[in-house]
Amino acid sequence: MPTERSIATSGALPAFFHRRHIHYGWVVAAVTFLTMLVTAGAVGAPGVLIGPLQKEFGWTTADISSAFAVRLVLFGLLGPFAAAFMNRFGIRPVALVALALIGTGVLGSFAMSEVWHLVALWGVVVGFGTGLTAMVLGATVATRWFSARRGLVVGLLTASTATGQLVFLPLLASLTETFGWRSALSFVLAMLLLAAIAVLVLMRNRPADIGLAPYGATTPVPAPSAAPTTFRAMLASPLIALRDAARSRTFWVLFGTFFVCGASTNGLVQTHFVSLCGDFGILPVAAAGMLAIIGIFDFAGTVGSGWLSDRFDSRTLLFWYYGLRGLSLVYLPFTSFSFYELSIFAIFYGLDWVATVPPTVKLVADRFGERANLVFGWVFAGHQLGAAFAAWGAGFSRTAYASYLPAFFLAGVLCLLAALAILVIREPRQSALAPAAS
Repeated sequence: MPTERSIATSGALPAFFHRRHIHYGWVVAAVTFLTMLVTAGAVGAPGVLIGPLQKEFGWTTADISSAFAVRLVLFGLLGPFAAAFMNRFGIRPVALVALALIGTGVLGSFAMSEVWHLVALWGVVVGFGTGLTAMVLGATVATRWFSARRGLVVGLLTASTATGQLVFLPLLASLTETFGWRSALSFVLAMLLLAAIAVLVLMRNRPADIGLAPYGATTPVPAPSAAPTTFRAMLASPLIALRDAARSRTFWVLFGTFFVCGASTNGLVQTHFVSLCGDFGILPVAAAGMLAIIGIFDFAGTVGSGWLSDRFDSRTLLFWYYGLRGLSLVYLPFTSFSFYELSIFAIFYGLDWVATVPPTVKLVADRFGERANLVFGWVFAGHQLGAAFAAWGAGFSRTAYASYLPAFFLAGVLCLLAALAILVIREPRQSALAPAAS
């Protein structure tokens, strides 16, 4: 059990919360929530930039979507290496570097004038920054700081990501329409600065660093003694985890279904929904407002999913989540895009937006043990490859066929196939990455 002395010598802030019987894990979770909310707002900003960039620079939808696809690829591929960086350097330094990179990319875009500038800034720089946090940050915080209520915490942190992407959009769309897209990005910069200050002041790496056990546990958990000590070993650890995880059918099912998850959320709806509504005469602010409704229902759905994943079989939950999302996406192209029909879509689709994350994280943690955050990084890479595929594919569909609707219908069919694929995952006999396997 943590002693009063160990807490008192860990710093003024941990001692302050300990005296008030507040476990410091909830403080770290709150800072992580803010960080993921703000970085998600930056990730979602392209949803309102496509039209203004076309108008100002004359770029095609396919050109702009290609740049955003690069960002989504890096956002995903850096996930496992971000986990390794967090294991080696700590959560706080990695989060601060990520926020600084995102801020640099956003600030540099004020002066861009060529498509390659967009690719370099929003594709590469912002892609690297968001990739260093992504959902791996939330998964790492939840597994390190919480023994009990872990599913609920994953649900809350996941909800912050999706909610930030969607709820920020109406404000960014309003600022863009009234003052221009540079003013909207100025707001993003201010929020990034606020998150960086919170991380610098409040974030801690592990409970044991301040003499605490994880929430729900009785004894502190020290850092793994086998953590890589050299830069080369640190970079190799995600590749070793991938090699071992690739022997498991469960890994490939989760990787493939998460590919579909990304293709049907971030890459498609987040990036192209505002433009899709514009094709049917719906103004950007109104379309972004519909995304905000999706975000509100997503918050409820994802937090509820975290609660459910602590109590029910994750495979059953994923079957229903992918199935219902697929039905909502198949339904959308057959509507007339009236307010009533879009509201029905927003409610059912919103409840499933990223409800898939808590049960997926739980399946990874149950099957892959101590290296769960590294393995989840690779599973999340599949998510972002799917997002990049959909971001580019929907832009191509719009440019080549003057319609986004084929992309939305295809995403719905893929979700239905993902629901069926989840059924092949069996009960675990033992962790697929047990110590003997490494």
